[in-house]
Amino acid sequence: MPRATTPGGAVAAALALLAILGAGAWAAEPVPLPVREIAPGVYVHEGVQAEATAENLGGIANVGFVVGAAAVAVIDTGGSAAFGERLRAAVRAVSELPIRYVINTHVHPDHVFGNAAFVADAPVFVGHARLPGALAARGAYYLDALPERLGAAAGTRVVAPTLTVADRLEIDLGGRLLRLTAHPTAHTDNDLTVQDAATGTLWLGDLLFRERIPVIDGSLKGWLEVTEELRRTAAARVVPGHGPVTADWPGALDPQERYLRALLDEIRAALAAGGRMEAAVETVGRAERGNWLLFDDYHARNVVTAFAELEWE
Repeated sequence: MPRATTPGGAVAAALALLAILGAGAWAAEPVPLPVREIAPGVYVHEGVQAEATAENLGGIANVGFVVGAAAVAVIDTGGSAAFGERLRAAVRAVSELPIRYVINTHVHPDHVFGNAAFVADAPVFVGHARLPGALAARGAYYLDALPERLGAAAGTRVVAPTLTVADRLEIDLGGRLLRLTAHPTAHTDNDLTVQDAATGTLWLGDLLFRERIPVIDGSLKGWLEVTEELRRTAAARVVPGHGPVTADWPGALDPQERYLRALLDEIRAALAAGGRMEAAVETVGRAERGNWLLFDDYHARNVVTAFAELEWE
């Protein structure tokens, strides 16, 4: 026989049900990413130095935001919509000001696939003038590859810039200027840097890798030329695309430049001796192996890309 329920018991049961439902709703809220205020109003979450996985939600790149008197600008959004939701929650834990801008430093999915989490805020999405074309050419491929790395990655989609930068652009967050610079082909053909004028903080995107091996997806020679340009840029601290934030500037460029120059010099020497690409992959830059995380995952690809560029000099 069913057990009788007293009025008091019914109330208690109802309260228990509400508690369960409330707990479920709370659990569904994104957990804010841990962020660090590296300068007044400048917040950074440093990505893990690993490949993108379901466990890290594609959060392998450095992302963050700058808070002005009137608005917030987000700089890079991570590798999935779920990661972007956690970044958005981190913004909201700091400020209720409107998220007016979402700035992408370049096309790679670990920097742009969190954009979808900010669409409802109706920000201006900002990128290099070549970013729309790069997303159109690669976006579907990146999305197709996502399930293998992250699983379902629900809600992740390509969100293209609505404002592009061909040279330089200033954005005002309310008494706080961000200076955006579009660079010639280097890490990619759509690299954009962002400098906060108030604190001298320079966001370099993947024009700077620290600890994790640099990846060439543009031009080796171009990257070295842009590196020289960056060395002339004053900054109090820099946020690399991967690796720790640092005030060692421009010294932070030295390990990366050493690696890139080793590729340049050794591939040129191999070409002068009539060497082939297959042999170069086995020999070029091998002295750098102990200096970089994920060396075995990306170095051979770098040699192939650089060899193809340099053999046509």
